Amino acid sequence: MAEITASVVKDLREKTGAGMMDCKKALAETKGDMEEAVQWLRKKGLAAAAKRAGRVAAEGLIGLAAKGKAGALVEVNSETDFVARNDAFQGFVRAATGVALAVGGDAEKVKAAPYPGKGHSVQDELTSLVASIGENMNLRRSASLSVSSGVVVGYLHNQIGDGLGKIGVLVALESTAPEAGLSAFGRQVAMHVAAAKPESISVDQLDKTLVDRERAVLADQAKASGKPDDIVAKMVEGRLRKFYQDVVLMEQTWVIDGESRVGKVVEDQAKALGAPVKVAAIVRFALGEGIEKEQSDFAAEVAAQLAR
Repeated sequence: MAEITASVVKDLREKTGAGMMDCKKALAETKGDMEEAVQWLRKKGLAAAAKRAGRVAAEGLIGLAAKGKAGALVEVNSETDFVARNDAFQGFVRAATGVALAVGGDAEKVKAAPYPGKGHSVQDELTSLVASIGENMNLRRSASLSVSSGVVVGYLHNQIGDGLGKIGVLVALESTAPEAGLSAFGRQVAMHVAAAKPESISVDQLDKTLVDRERAVLADQAKASGKPDDIVAKMVEGRLRKFYQDVVLMEQTWVIDGESRVGKVVEDQAKALGAPVKVAAIVRFALGEGIEKEQSDFAAEVAAQLAR
């Protein structure tokens, strides 16, 4: 009997996409024979995940969990929206989000953490789910926020169930103000973030590369006007201020009244609550953002089938 080492288990897992515990059992059942173990997993339906791993998964759900001074977001992708309505899939997303709240927002830590009520990891549970449902799935990312004083508030847009939606936002507010009023205001800020998609909270937090790129574009546009350099410089700075109003939370127009600047709204709310309020952090997940979806030509697919 061949020695069943961690390396052998890893090789079988990479070859089949099956869970670690299933791979260990397969190797034990086949006395360490790799090819026999692959066939054992195939017969059990546990090697199917490997065949699906290359398919684009851009649908799915955002999971959100927020409790008092901490909150977490998780994005789990599937190939179709139909699977996102599956009870087992939804249960997995909720459980994974709960794990993220417990262990922190790092996705790899979440994947490696024990799955609630099971003797294996979150990733192994997802692999089993892929095999049973028949679609590629991926725990793509997760994030968490916490404060020592204040609240972390969440908001889900296009919510389809408890803690599940298509856009998820977390807002961390640092303050000694009463929790009820702070949470109500935090929810308004989270709704604003969902709608306005700010890149940062303040101008000084904005990615310098993003600012430099925008400044270069604006400078080229201003120079094309043929105006003197000093006028061009003023034009660039004026347009940059408009850019900040589009992408910086504190400079944006408050979506709730369509008039006030968010920074002013925060100041006014602090006065109303009787204590300073600081928006310490924000996170926004929109389902599938940044994933290149496959574009299919149905007519071409039919023609190709008929040509065979």
